[in-house]
Amino acid sequence: MYPKKREKGKKQRYKMVCLSPVGPARGRIRCCEDTLGRHHTRRWNPTSPDLQFPELLLRASMPLPPPRPRRIILVRHGQSEGNVDEGAYTRVPDPRIGLTSRGWEEAEACGRRIRKLVSTGCDDWKVYFYVSPYRRTLETLRGLGKAFEPERIAGVREEPRIREQDFGNFQDREKMRVEKEIRRRYGRFFYRFPNGESAADVYDRITGFRETLRADIDIGQFQPPGLRSPNMNIVLVSHGLTLRVFLMRWYKWTVEQFEGLNNFDNGGMLVMQTGSGGRYSLLVHHTDEELQMFGLTEDMLKDQLWQKTAKPGELNYNFMRNGQSFFTHFS
Repeated sequence: MYPKKREKGKKQRYKMVCLSPVGPARGRIRCCEDTLGRHHTRRWNPTSPDLQFPELLLRASMPLPPPRPRRIILVRHGQSEGNVDEGAYTRVPDPRIGLTSRGWEEAEACGRRIRKLVSTGCDDWKVYFYVSPYRRTLETLRGLGKAFEPERIAGVREEPRIREQDFGNFQDREKMRVEKEIRRRYGRFFYRFPNGESAADVYDRITGFRETLRADIDIGQFQPPGLRSPNMNIVLVSHGLTLRVFLMRWYKWTVEQFEGLNNFDNGGMLVMQTGSGGRYSLLVHHTDEELQMFGLTEDMLKDQLWQKTAKPGELNYNFMRNGQSFFTHFS
């Protein structure tokens, strides 16, 4: 297309013209407006592949999404040297605190429990581990791993975002006792240790990790094409507070609900398992009584019961969305 100038000596006027590239009129210059208002003889056929939306064509050609892992198993490290002697934190950096002999036993026992759980009723099961880079969690992972043959381990990823809450560098034993008492009065979620973190800070980095985990699940990070199975299991090897914050973030619990939770035992585990609809619920594997001991309220248990049958993408409009509970003038 190009502008054609009128005859010399007349007022300069332009009109847009174009070349007809095909057919008997090839090379003929004609005005673009010649095509306006013409009736097309071709009728709309919604089943014609070249007339469908490209997004639909792309979706139709994409492979089926990978199956979601059957379980997300949360494991707290075994008993550490810091659990039996708080003075260890004054001599050894927190990330270098290792397990006691009892802690190794707890880790190995937990591995056997996980194997029994994931292998029941299926033959193609595997496990994939995310682990905090602290020494006590890495040692716990090695203890867990003794229960599994190499071909059963789909992979391991060291993940710094699920590390322990930062309490500062070398800790003064007496000052730490004072700080923990202040935390009790201030609130466990928002109190920040000097030169360290609050649980709210841990929540922020766990939010980023959760999005990574969800993306890994969606793309089938643990399951290469041709080796996909619904019997994949994810194991997070981490720390007590970090795992409670992870659950808070996953299930959208409030600060008050978080502060009512109890810590995991050393070498203890909590299982998020897919229910009949495909969502992860704590009530598939655990009982009401077990979850009440962990600190779940009646409302939280009702939500877990809903999660047990709901589908991914569905919303529980009856859980923590009743705005009236925030106002006192309705009572």
